[in-house]
Amino acid sequence: MRLWELRTRIFVVFAIFFFFGSVVYSYCQSEISQSPSGKGKTLVYTAIRFGVPILKATIKIEDGFVDQGKSLFQVQAFFHSLHYLGLVFRMNNRFISTVEAETCSPIRYVKEVDQEGLLIKNKHYLHTFTFDAFHRKVLVERMEKLEIKEKEEIILPPDTYDPLSMFARFYLKEDLRPGEDIRMSIYDGVKVRQMLFHSKKEKVKSKMYGEVEAVCLESTTSFSSFGDKEGGIRIWYIKDREKTPILMELDLPIGDVKFELESIERS
Repeated sequence: MRLWELRTRIFVVFAIFFFFGSVVYSYCQSEISQSPSGKGKTLVYTAIRFGVPILKATIKIEDGFVDQGKSLFQVQAFFHSLHYLGLVFRMNNRFISTVEAETCSPIRYVKEVDQEGLLIKNKHYLHTFTFDAFHRKVLVERMEKLEIKEKEEIILPPDTYDPLSMFARFYLKEDLRPGEDIRMSIYDGVKVRQMLFHSKKEKVKSKMYGEVEAVCLESTTSFSSFGDKEGGIRIWYIKDREKTPILMELDLPIGDVKFELESIERS
């Protein structure tokens, strides 16, 4: 495999940090009844570049629980590099978002990055983001080797989401209608992004379902991993009651990477 091809695939992986960004966080919690559509599911995707699989992504939406009188649930995401990348690149990153059950507003967003390789700088860190919607701010705690290295408060626009709570809102809450626009503020741990998602109806081919009617949400954004160059993000949801997210695509400065849904598991 050529060196430039390996570099291209590795750089594509970095763009995923915009989209998702866990260690286990413990709560005194009690289970509540399962909510409709989506909760208690695990979605498994394969990321593909030029027709070649480069990593696996797993999104797990857990059943709800109650903490300090609030109904909450968690969305977890895991990214694992495929074995053929070998010593050139290894990724084992975990992310978790704890959100309010009613609104999908974020309470806590945690990302644990564990990656290394011959062509990149090794990264091993844990960042925790605690959202305070009332005061419109987020407390950022950056840890290395289990020690807090830095704390910072960042002021946020109203109704700011992290990437996973954004995913949960679209999947579980939004009534997606083609032709409508949805404005959102998203904080991905790097910067606050003002995004406008446009929805449209399309037919799309799915690995699991074949060709289906879908609603596509599309937005432009800048990618921090590519010097803030502009690209795009698209998510296709089956146009039915379940709104299953069957395909996601990142339009990067160096090309596209697609996440194809390959399986759904129910807890």
